[in-house]
Amino acid sequence: MSKFKKKSKASQDIPTSALPDIIFMLLFFFMTTTTMRTDDIKVQQRFPAATQLSKIEKKSLVSYIYVGAPKETSRFGTEPVIQINDVFAEPKDLILYVAKEKDKLADYERDQITMAMKVDKEAKMGIVTDVQQSLKDANALKVLYTSIQKRKDS
Repeated sequence: MSKFKKKSKASQDIPTSALPDIIFMLLFFFMTTTTMRTDDIKVQQRFPAATQLSKIEKKSLVSYIYVGAPKETSRFGTEPVIQINDVFAEPKDLILYVAKEKDKLADYERDQITMAMKVDKEAKMGIVTDVQQSLKDANALKVLYTSIQKRKDS
């Protein structure tokens, strides 16, 4: 037992009534401003320029296929590769990929699926043709290519 006791009349409690309001405000702020990462792109992406472009109307029906030289050339070489989701794939893997992407959609939207190819401008046409043939075999007939707007002065 101590002989000396503090005799303080002032209250030392910290008011915490506003703390839940502040926590919810921060929670809502981060929920509304945070975007989810879609894919970690592992191939080089320099898009060719085009003059006639159109915007995608319903992005939820679009699945992306990346074609280009790997960014880690020491590990994967310099030949162009196909990337779907976060992994490298062969053209034969695209049939299963398209089937999985169609399964994610509702029944009435499965025929409207669009495969967007993001092809590096230095990629060879042979790998692009292989991808096109695999998409044709998977019955994914709506294919678009990503490009940038060509400047009028050039």
